[in-house]
Amino acid sequence: MKATRILHDLGQSLWLDNITRNLLKTGLLRRYIEEFSVTGLTSNPTIFDHAIKNSSDYDNAIRSKLAEGKSGEKLFFELALEDLTQAADLFRPVYDRTCGVDGWVSLEVSPLLAHDTKSTIAEAKNLHAQARRPNLFIKIPGTPEGLPAIEEAIFAGVPINVTLLFSEDQYLAAANAFMRGIERRIEAGSRPDVPSVASIFISRWDSAPEPCRTSVARPRCVERGTMRAIQRHAAAQRPVTQSLSENIRRDYKVFGA
Repeated sequence: MKATRILHDLGQSLWLDNITRNLLKTGLLRRYIEEFSVTGLTSNPTIFDHAIKNSSDYDNAIRSKLAEGKSGEKLFFELALEDLTQAADLFRPVYDRTCGVDGWVSLEVSPLLAHDTKSTIAEAKNLHAQARRPNLFIKIPGTPEGLPAIEEAIFAGVPINVTLLFSEDQYLAAANAFMRGIERRIEAGSRPDVPSVASIFISRWDSAPEPCRTSVARPRCVERGTMRAIQRHAAAQRPVTQSLSENIRRDYKVFGA
């Protein structure tokens, strides 16, 4: 049995942190789903930058859109949505089978809006409307300017993947923003079932393990650093998990669920 299948059977969701047009047109992404138990996919502007500039797969589409008078971010997001809506359709059976727990793809708002809450909210709503896919997250950074955008997007019913989380405090702040959005939906008489995930960058938490002076010592050192990162991740989740459980039980009683 493949290692990825074992992980899947243990309850671990494997999401591919990559997207290219080649993955789609060659059937490789479908193969990852069917043979390697991949159940989701994320993207970001850097991933698309590498995909577009390191291949000719997008050239014809770019020329066509330029001829239509499109350029800049409008052109970019059309390319990104073309790829990600196809990917979302491939993952749709996973989404349906797991009742929306898995089978997601993600599209990030423009990094140029990092300090612009109002424009982030508008772009999140717009991209969600253009995608027209129930299993497509909009990624918003968990920055001070991003937190009110997360709350407002959740309130508007836009599924959110909170990115750029580097600390426990950021994680808790993002979770609280999510809960505020859900609670506002309850108060407005809307259903509270708006999905969201928080993408904690464990690799960043693990970037400064104790000093390793020899190649022999390094594997053990990195292993200890990784374990500490995972432990910090788990510790950060505990108060949020308890709060979410209590609030979700309370909120769903409003709807007789």
